[in-house]
Amino acid sequence: MIKIAVYGKGGIGKSTTVSNVAVVLARAGLTVMQIGCDPKADSTVLLRGRKQARMETVLDLVRNRKDDFSLDDMVVRGCAGVLCVEAGGPSPGLGCAGRGIIAALETLEKKGAYDIWKPDVVIYDVLGDVVCGGFSMPMRRGYADKVFVLTSGENMAIHAAANIGMAVENFKSRGYAGLGGIILNRRNVKREQEKVEELAQDLHTRIIADLPRSDLVPEAEEKMMTVVEGWPESAMAEAYRMTACAILQACGRELPESLRTVGVMEC
Repeated sequence: MIKIAVYGKGGIGKSTTVSNVAVVLARAGLTVMQIGCDPKADSTVLLRGRKQARMETVLDLVRNRKDDFSLDDMVVRGCAGVLCVEAGGPSPGLGCAGRGIIAALETLEKKGAYDIWKPDVVIYDVLGDVVCGGFSMPMRRGYADKVFVLTSGENMAIHAAANIGMAVENFKSRGYAGLGGIILNRRNVKREQEKVEELAQDLHTRIIADLPRSDLVPEAEEKMMTVVEGWPESAMAEAYRMTACAILQACGRELPESLRTVGVMEC
């Protein structure tokens, strides 16, 4: 099982990237579980589309049913069969979102999510504006093996990415996940390449993938689908496919033969 956590500033395109990568890996024959670790519970919306636009989060189930629910209640199958989970969070202004992530991930373990579904790849999609408490949970021993940071060349995104990288470094002595690399999601700002390369050097890592800015991304989001679902032959879909390959390689895993040859088809 490959377990990775993807962090990045809110609104930087993290969930969109993760969802497209998840579909690519699933189309390659891998069982993929995507776990949204954001109180907004919007990580998997592109995978579920309009037909499954609403789903109960793990914390909703815990609050409303105590322990009287099954693993099937927590998981929705999305595009390409990706297993979708949303941790959820407290009501706005009430409670701690970080503690909510801890409770959600512990509940998944208690219900045997990894043993029963046996995913080949688990992707934790984590809000990266803060890296403390529950938001660092996916980095801990037994959860992610590698952390990937998604950023553009915008100053606030760079700042958040630097904080995430420093957190990974500080937690390393505790046996937490290591830094797998940086994914550049371009916004076409000045000195973007240079600034992200400087960040990579400061964090002693490298840029493993480079996603161009594309009008297909907001168009796909408007239709509540992934780019690789709606425009499988596009250059942007190919960029997501290459990102999926780069993530597997950064984790030291062989690329499945099917990933080298698969044509991403409609769900």
